[in-house]
Amino acid sequence: MSADPTSGRPAAVAPSPADPGAISAATQGAAIPTTFWGYVKSFGPGIVLVLTWLGAGDLVDNAVAGAHYGYALMWGLALALLVRYFLVSIIANYQLMNVEGHSVFEGYRRVWRYYPWLLGVGGVALGHFYESYTIRGSGEALFHLTGVGSTLIWSVVTVAAAVLITGKAIYRYLENVEKLILAVLAVSLIGGAIMAKPDVGAIVAGTLAFDVPDQVGSFGAVLIVVSLIGAVGGSLANLLYPTFMKEKGYIRPEHRKVQRFDLLFGIVVIIVLDLAVWVMGAEVLHPRGIVISDFNDLAQLLGQVAGRVGEVIIYLGVLCACFSSVIGYAHGFPKMAMDCLYSMSPERGERYRDSPSKDPLFRWAYFLVAILPIVWAIPGMPGFIWLTVFVNAAQIVLMPLVSIGLIVLINRKDLMGERAGNMVHTAVLVFLTLLALWGSYVTFKSMLAG
Repeated sequence: MSADPTSGRPAAVAPSPADPGAISAATQGAAIPTTFWGYVKSFGPGIVLVLTWLGAGDLVDNAVAGAHYGYALMWGLALALLVRYFLVSIIANYQLMNVEGHSVFEGYRRVWRYYPWLLGVGGVALGHFYESYTIRGSGEALFHLTGVGSTLIWSVVTVAAAVLITGKAIYRYLENVEKLILAVLAVSLIGGAIMAKPDVGAIVAGTLAFDVPDQVGSFGAVLIVVSLIGAVGGSLANLLYPTFMKEKGYIRPEHRKVQRFDLLFGIVVIIVLDLAVWVMGAEVLHPRGIVISDFNDLAQLLGQVAGRVGEVIIYLGVLCACFSSVIGYAHGFPKMAMDCLYSMSPERGERYRDSPSKDPLFRWAYFLVAILPIVWAIPGMPGFIWLTVFVNAAQIVLMPLVSIGLIVLINRKDLMGERAGNMVHTAVLVFLTLLALWGSYVTFKSMLAG
């Protein structure tokens, strides 16, 4: 196979003579957009990723921060979003631009042969706990919206719906549902924020002041910020993006431009939705001294302003945010685990790569991530708020596992060619690693003190 002189990577396989002019999606990937609307229509992985992130902690963490501290901790949200964008962009850049054309998980294997194993097992474990509170959150939202049944019953319905959408592991089903959810979220959360009448000046001041106020309620300010970075900056959840990219067809260096815009659009989406939730907490709960201690407190964000209509708006937002994560994690983490497995066992990968859902190990991973977490909805298990805040605060411990490996990969000339040694990317990753180590210390110290 000859090399592609424009990228230094192996050239794509030519179309079969039996199918003249055909372009194989497996070798060429998605079409490269040439117009503005072409780019807009091509977006997908970024939307799927940020909506998967959203219910994983943004909703509760931003509501808690706004309710307890007003706009004083907005700088934490800004920092977390910067963490998210740069880390995911560097991951995507490696997968698209490395000279061998392999996945980021195959790259991690070049660092240490068992690296993908750690990432895959860690992804399944975290996916299970992410699902624990997103399933429960969906069930509670449905219970309060309908007024019938119970949280457990509606949680079972949530899992059943997620299996119908993701059970066959077909990406386009997931993307279409996530785009529909985004439309509903935009109406409910942004509408709720407008009703709350945000203070623009206070938002700007909170973003730039870097204030650390005294503790209010059950959660200290520093722990809230660390939880924000864990939820918004993420850890292994960031590695879902290269999996979604590959399924969408962003697989060649030429896809880097559309991938950048895709991720940027997703970040804009998450900024708007996060800000909307924060505004509702700061404008409605904070002035009244309301401290969030259980799931129903979130409904008071608008319930105190607009009665039942306000409660419906916030419960609908909670439902969409949580369910978008339920299906995103159910699809993404088992697929990511298989990508890790196949990078270590190419023979197995060749056998199941086109249909991973038929792999027995995929079925086990899917069961552990998508179905087993229903046990956390059983009465007497830990509450939604505590599950969300502390799982997201604790998961930041795994960020060094992602960032340290990336530092090695992007500086290897045999893998990145002339692009190796990008000082900006290296500096960002070193900063994130140090931030994660500091965050791990703060997290454990806060948990032991609590």
